[in-house]
Amino acid sequence: MSATISGALIGAVLAFAALVFGFWGFLLVALFMGIGALLGRVASGKLDVRGLANAFSGRRTS
Repeated sequence: MSATISGALIGAVLAFAALVFGFWGFLLVALFMGIGALLGRVASGKLDVRGLANAFSGRRTS
């Protein structure tokens, strides 16, 4: 799936959530989508959790 199609689907889901659930439902759906994206990146091996933790704790600058 291309980035354009993925972006359009994400936008459609968020627009639907905003229309049906209101502002707070929109934020909740956006938060869960972000968490799901992070978990997917970790599961596929494209995100190094240990390196990310080191960057947030100040052990590494980049």
